[in-house]
Parts: sequence; C-alpha cells; structure tokens
Amino acid sequence: MYATPLAGLILTGGGARAAYQVGVLRALARIRRDSGADTTRNPYGIIVGTSAGAINAAALACGADDCDAAIERIAEVWRGFEAEQVYRADSLGVIRSGAQWLTMLSIGWLIARWRRARPRSLLDNSPLADLLMRMVPFERLPRMLRERHLHGLAISASSYSSGLHVTFYDAAARIEPWTRSQRIAVQGPLSIDHLLASSAIPFVFPAASLPLDGTPEWFGDGSMRQTAPISPAVHLGAQKILVIGAGRMHEPPGRRVQANGSYPSLAQIAGHALSNIFLDALAVDVERMRRINNTLALLPESVRAQTPLRPIDVLVIAPSQRLDDLAAEHQGALPVPVRTLLRGMGVTGSGKDARGAALASYLLFEAPYTRALMALGEADALARREEVTAFFGWQTAPRPQPSAADYVDNTRLARSNA
Repeated sequence: MYATPLAGLILTGGGARAAYQVGVLRALARIRRDSGADTTRNPYGIIVGTSAGAINAAALACGADDCDAAIERIAEVWRGFEAEQVYRADSLGVIRSGAQWLTMLSIGWLIARWRRARPRSLLDNSPLADLLMRMVPFERLPRMLRERHLHGLAISASSYSSGLHVTFYDAAARIEPWTRSQRIAVQGPLSIDHLLASSAIPFVFPAASLPLDGTPEWFGDGSMRQTAPISPAVHLGAQKILVIGAGRMHEPPGRRVQANGSYPSLAQIAGHALSNIFLDALAVDVERMRRINNTLALLPESVRAQTPLRPIDVLVIAPSQRLDDLAAEHQGALPVPVRTLLRGMGVTGSGKDARGAALASYLLFEAPYTRALMALGEADALARREEVTAFFGWQTAPRPQPSAADYVDNTRLARSNA
C-alpha cells in the first residue's frame, strides 16, 4: 500500500540530466530508512513523469511494491550508462541521421528531390526502445494499481499533429479526464510507446506515433507546451507534491556572459531553447502553486470551504549547481562520432574552455557525467534532510535512553575488559 496522505512525485524532463533525479531518490530512500519509517509502503502514491523523467517515473511505478529495490535498479542503469544505449553513436548511425539532417538544413534545396534523404532527427534513438523493454516492466503496472501499491501514473507528451499537450495516465480507480486550454488527459493502458513519445527531444530525437481518439498522431517531448507540470498530480488526487527538477530553479544574482562576445553558435541557441522547454514552465508553476497556497491561507475557513481550491504542500529539490558547468567537464566522454557531429554545431572544448555545454548536458548519456549528477542529487537531498522528514512525516526515531540496569551491565563489562 502507498502511504497516506497521498503524496505525488513529479519527475521533470531533461535528457541525460534526469540522472540527478535518481541520486535524489536514493538519498530519500536512505533518509526514510534512517528515520525508522515503514519501508514496506510506497511513499509516492502518484507518480508523474515527463521526457526522461517519464522513464524514471514508469520504472519506479512498475516496482512500487518494493520502492527501494526499484530505485536501486534504476540507479544501476544510470551508473553504467553509455550513449549507445539511447541513440546510435557509431559513425554510420551518426552519418545516416545527424550528418544528413545538418546537410538538409544547409543545402536542402539541392537534394530536396532525393527521396531517401529524409532524416527525421539529429540522432537515431532506436536503441532506446531495447533499453526501455529491460528497464520498465509495464506488464507489472496493472498489478501495482490493483493491489494499491500505486494510485496512479501519468506520462505527458506533446502532439505535433494537433498541437495539444496530452497527459496519458492510468490509475487504480476511474478518474474523470480533465481538459484545459490546449491540454487534455486520456486514461488508459500505458506502454513503451508513450515513453518514446514523451522523451523525444525536439529536433534531437524523432517523433513517435500514438493513437488519440482512435486516430494516430505524432508526438514529441512532453516538456513542450507544458504550461502546468504540477497539474496532473493535482488532478490525480495528490495532497502534497514532491518535485525533483533537472535544472536550477533560481540562478544567483548577476549576469553570466561569455567573455569573447562572439555571435552565438547553433549549439548555444539550441541549448537555450531546450532550457526554456525543460526548465522555465516548472519554475512558473511552482510559484503559481505557492501563491495559491498563500492566498488560501488568508481566507476564513468558511470561505475556503466554498472554493474547489485546496492548499497543497510542495517541496522542490533541484540542482544546487549549474548542470551546464558539470557537463562541460565531461564533454570529452561523448563518443567521437557524436563529438564530431556536435562540433559542427558549436559544441567544443571541455572544462573552462567548453562551448555549447548546455546542449551537451542533455545528450551526455555517459557514466562519468551521469554518476556526477547522481552524486549531486544525493548530496542536495541529504542537505535538506529536515525538510524531507517534515514533508513526509518521517520523524527521526529517538535513540532509546539506557536504563539503570544497562548502566550496571556496561560498567561490569568495562571492568572485565580492563
């Protein structure tokens, strides 16, 4: 059974940055064990994921009957990650996708009639399907819901065909689908195809086809047009919500400008665009939720009873460091064909001399980087132990005080060992 009051877990998008989430989840499991809380119950009754966060969310949901073990299985994948598990990183694969894609951008007018030259994305993510089949046992999800180890799982994607942002969800009970401006929800069985759609980073990975009202539509990354990332957890009934981000929610004061002042490369522009897609909507939605909570707190109880709004406690754990800087230290870990491709877009150097690290941070599915992200996630969560225990109600069990008899026994033992 999942814990009550019903807690929602939101895992956001961000490509390789999602390794940070796994570090946070490992730290939370450790905090729960240290507090003496019941580890047989799933603390995340509602799990919501987008993009790469949807993959972590689905893997966790499918192992909700043993949450800690599921987290360790997910961590094992991220600890040993190689880019080849997500996209074709060999020379032939890169030439067939990325090189042709860039060529179409530059001299497409020359080869527009070459019918075979129709690359759909910068990278070919066909290996990802095999990884997901091993990592996410969707066949277990119905049992997790039926036995109430989980209340609901939601995965979001964005339709290129209709322009709608769609939340696909499955739940232990019938929950009426919701509709908002340019946003709809659909209840039904979830599959690997939903994860491929939700994690299809625009331009980088190809769109995936999913049926919507019986008509196939092409879907891309769920972070696109996601104006309210917290909304699915609220609609599924979450009474408090933990959000694990994949980017800093608030930058330190002052501007950060490249010293050379050169015209931005394609990689810089792409990295900026992806940061807008993955990070900005979450920060706005968290601020909106907190404003609603503050407003409700000012209302008399009789007035609050007349509104459908209710206060929801929100805890956000996000990186304490810029992940762009962390990616810059590990850009050299990318496979040579991928580095060569990205160099043409402006991703160069490493460390302090790195350029285009923002774009690289989403594609660096390599163990040196993912392990560093996991370590950062663990450190950030452990540093907020008191907030976490208060949020979940995991009060640290007091150490038992020694009795007089214990004192006598210990004194005798000390004397015998002297």
